[in-house]
Amino acid sequence: MFLFHLLQQGCDPLAQTQRSKLQHRRARINQQINKEMRMRAGAENLFRATNNHKVKETVALELSYVNSNLQLLKEELEELNSCMDVYQNDSDSISVPMVPLGLKETKELDWAEPLKEMIWEHYGEDGALYESEIKDLVELRQAMRTPSRNEAGLELLMEYYSQLYFLDNRFFPPNKNLGIFFHWYDSLTGVPSHQRALAFEKGSVLFNIGALHTQIGARQDRTTLQGVDCAIEAFQKASGAFNYLKENFSNAPSLDMSAASLNMLVRLMIAQVQECVFEKVILLGAQSDFLACLQLAQEAARVEEVYSLVYQTMTQPHVKDYVPFSWTTMVHVKSEHFKALSHCYAAMALCDSFLQFHVTPPQGPDVRLLLQDQEERRKLGKAHLRKAIMRHEEAMRIHSLCKILRKMDILQEVLCFAHKRSLGKYSEIDHEEDFFETADAPDIHPKTHQRPEIKSPNFSKVKVTDIFHRLGPLSVFSAKNKWLPPRTVRLVRGENGFGFTLRGDSPVLIAGVIAGGCAADAGLKEGDYIVSINGKDCKWSKHAEVVQLLKVAGDEGADVGVITLQYSEGPFRALMVSTNTLNCAQKRPGSHCRSLWTSVTWSQRPLPVTSLAAAFWISCSFRVTFKGSPM
Repeated sequence: MFLFHLLQQGCDPLAQTQRSKLQHRRARINQQINKEMRMRAGAENLFRATNNHKVKETVALELSYVNSNLQLLKEELEELNSCMDVYQNDSDSISVPMVPLGLKETKELDWAEPLKEMIWEHYGEDGALYESEIKDLVELRQAMRTPSRNEAGLELLMEYYSQLYFLDNRFFPPNKNLGIFFHWYDSLTGVPSHQRALAFEKGSVLFNIGALHTQIGARQDRTTLQGVDCAIEAFQKASGAFNYLKENFSNAPSLDMSAASLNMLVRLMIAQVQECVFEKVILLGAQSDFLACLQLAQEAARVEEVYSLVYQTMTQPHVKDYVPFSWTTMVHVKSEHFKALSHCYAAMALCDSFLQFHVTPPQGPDVRLLLQDQEERRKLGKAHLRKAIMRHEEAMRIHSLCKILRKMDILQEVLCFAHKRSLGKYSEIDHEEDFFETADAPDIHPKTHQRPEIKSPNFSKVKVTDIFHRLGPLSVFSAKNKWLPPRTVRLVRGENGFGFTLRGDSPVLIAGVIAGGCAADAGLKEGDYIVSINGKDCKWSKHAEVVQLLKVAGDEGADVGVITLQYSEGPFRALMVSTNTLNCAQKRPGSHCRSLWTSVTWSQRPLPVTSLAAAFWISCSFRVTFKGSPM
């Protein structure tokens, strides 16, 4: 029997960490939203159905209360989604907060009865024999609801996601559903959604993989090179998960998995990667160095550019009313903040010897003259500082408009520090006798030395074995293949042997049956699969093992359990029915036949073939002959 040798565990759901408390509050609010929405749906149905004026008034009043409660719950959930400080690192260093995502919540799922019924109806086995496997599946799903915020939590989610591939092929035929509803709550609004399609379960788990990456990225100490590198990797993987979800899943019932929302999340993650790259440049270089300041100015301009794109995406009609206001404000603040930093670092360098440094040439003398004239450099630097101060003040103004961000002390501290630094530098280069009008500083040309990557999930990294391994090889024992009812054939060796030929392994195929032989008389057919011999399961047995079991049976005979494949649904055709296909594979050892959904590849070794037509003589000695040997 196959069992997990080590079943991964999620976090203790009763652990009183700040993050777990936040997730518990999210789950509670989701349940309340679900309750209120069901009440609203019932009230709306009653309002449409009744013609009684008093009843309509009562229902209308009740609807107003329900809608009011829903609005309050959604505002409370939005405030939870804006609690970014819970996911940040615990160090005393000052870093700009990153935007993490909370995990999608789901309800418990009862797999037992639907899976047992499917095992009995489709595979012809007693579902009670697979209670251990069903228990492992239930425990794995329960554990992945509370993954730890580290690599082990990611592996747990990816393990469950990979198991869903096996479940899909084992228990979800194309033209039938199991009657299981997968319930998930929207990550940002808490609105419940449910579908019978396993794809919804897959997509929701994939979303949580991306969300967990954002939480891991947000918790890194980005004042160290190791921390900033880990943050870059985490946000790149988060963008890859959301991008993979956008490209491979469609018609999602929840807004957080819609194409517009996922596109916004991908861009947000890329912007946060770019911000980490800027912080890495600061850690690597001396900020007082001339060339380092020029590089920082262009890196900051690049961060401002990508955050401006995210802000435009968040303010589009399909996304504007969905994204929390604190997120939109945070992105807008960062856009202004990094634009200010680009001008601040440009002013610290005073000017640039490269023509590509500015988007448009600065007003006044030629660039070469600026580099040689200290006074002209001071004027240009003053113009950049003036623009930097204006952008700092705009960032602080936007920040003050959001009640939730005002509570975020660390962000306020970062903005004030940058503003004071620019003011201090401006005071240093400002002269009382400056009567000239300060020119408008040109924008800085955005440039980065490290472009973000969108890293798709690498599911092969987590080794997973099919929980329902005992059902047999997936290439044959799948929901897409339809069999005749399993049957047991009593085979007794005659004078000329058993009268049939075996081919292949795992499971072994009846490749040929001699007319008038013992096997034919017993009801064995060409194309049957051997699944058991004398009660021993043979679905995973190799060719030689099956032959040995038949040899051991001797003159007493053997009870051979077989199944007959009727047809295969979908793009995959059963590999057992056509002997010509198998012969073709033998004639062309280098050829490969790959299934679209089972990843089965023919090996270069020819399939073993054994004739049992006359292989067993009446004497006590046994002899097994292979293809090409006279029988």
